[in-house]
Amino acid sequence: MKIIDAHIHFCQELYFDQIAELAGHENTSAHLKEQYAAHNIVHGVVMGNRSLELSDHHYPDDLSYCIGLDSTCFKVEEAVRQADLVEKHLLRKNCVGIKLYPGYNHFYLYDPVVDPFYQLAMQYKKPVAVHTGLTATSNALLKYSHPLILDEVAVRYPQVQFVMCHIGNPWLVDAIAVIEKNENVAADLSGILEGRIDRMTDFFAEKHGYINFLKVWLEYLDKYDRLLYGTDWPLANISNYIEFVAHIIPEKHHDKVFFDNANRIYQLGL
Repeated sequence: MKIIDAHIHFCQELYFDQIAELAGHENTSAHLKEQYAAHNIVHGVVMGNRSLELSDHHYPDDLSYCIGLDSTCFKVEEAVRQADLVEKHLLRKNCVGIKLYPGYNHFYLYDPVVDPFYQLAMQYKKPVAVHTGLTATSNALLKYSHPLILDEVAVRYPQVQFVMCHIGNPWLVDAIAVIEKNENVAADLSGILEGRIDRMTDFFAEKHGYINFLKVWLEYLDKYDRLLYGTDWPLANISNYIEFVAHIIPEKHHDKVFFDNANRIYQLGL
């Protein structure tokens, strides 16, 4: 089975080095390539969290990226320049979308200052991925990353394909409601596990309640053509994550979730 990892980070920074080690990996391009080959992962989508400068976004051929926007993109005095830079990224073949971090940067998705970027996504027919759910830092604000916030922009921009990163975890029921209601909202399953798990059978037993809850609501949604495999590399162990997603997704839908949906939504042409 071919796999696309629809949510990774690709930064040579101490923080990412440390979490990679906890997951049993090395935060290097060579190690990632080795792991991809070992698990038949044919492509990855980087969620950009660097500057908007074009020079900061060069990736190996087996990686595409979403250009990440932080709070500096929404300053009135910088608006024209920032939108121009984002457009230059979207003109690149390997830039397959925009990534928003509302919880970390303290803005509501429906704030009018974000409208120029939705309009660019609509113009270039590229998706907008949004961090939803819990955050990795305590100075982030959860009121901005709640999955219900995505509902309003999904309605306002029906032509834009949105990807709800981390499926709003732990607000899973709210996330499922937003996906069910809005045909232009998909979700990736990244960021649910972290670190390395030595015995997945023990993990499934210990987390039985949570995993069953997740499976029940995914079955209720029954939209497996809008769920994407993703790991949030280097947060989690790749082998663990493949086993986890294979466990929560019915086998007849594995090709969709592990490969087809990301290939279609991010227009990878694989």
